[in-house]
Amino acid sequence: MSHSVAVFRPNDDRIEAAADLLESLGVEAVSDPMLAVEATGAVPRSDAEYVVFTSTTGVELAAEAGWSPGDQELVAIGPKTADTASDAGFAVDIVPEEYTSAGLVEAMTDHVDGARVEVARSDHGSQVLLDGLERAGAYQHETILYQLVRPPAAGISVERAVGGDLDAALFTSSLTVEHFVEAAEEQGVAAELTPAMVDVTVGCIGPPTRETAEAAGFDVDVVPDDATFDALARAVVDRLE
Repeated sequence: MSHSVAVFRPNDDRIEAAADLLESLGVEAVSDPMLAVEATGAVPRSDAEYVVFTSTTGVELAAEAGWSPGDQELVAIGPKTADTASDAGFAVDIVPEEYTSAGLVEAMTDHVDGARVEVARSDHGSQVLLDGLERAGAYQHETILYQLVRPPAAGISVERAVGGDLDAALFTSSLTVEHFVEAAEEQGVAAELTPAMVDVTVGCIGPPTRETAEAAGFDVDVVPDDATFDALARAVVDRLE
């Protein structure tokens, strides 16, 4: 019998791609979208010298709204976001070595003293990025392109975990952890979830997500070197074998 691995990507082509990857790695994908995107209709400001995108979703929504960077410097949090920007016809100038808010700050610190920096992202972005840019001397501004909410039907993975029928869980953001716990609370099994997760291999995409998972009482087994879903999935599957 193959191992069962819960995946919490947004309920669009990302959950489908994630499930396909897991199946190709020889495990059962337990698709349980913990995020849904609600666009605000906003676009990045045009008066900034740098525009920072922290997700592929942000790039897609900006492009769909007819926005383009003009002569602004474009910053993408990682290669997937950069590829999406390139597909939209946007030239990307900076991609950090570490695909996190802290990595963005490190990559931009030497460039943004006195500059106007626009951060275009979801309503659940890390304060680390804004604080770091401010310390670097930037005039930072945040535009909320979309809100991330928990789909009403989310929670099948909670049932599987509490029932002892889940081998691993792949958390791709702090919000997926929080929504996972909220689903357990709604189901009335919050007390049973933490001890049940002892038997589940927990993978987190990066240090911030790991901190959130540990704060929720989960032992984190895997954090990949690269903060990508592909690296996370492969590292967790390797751990299960």
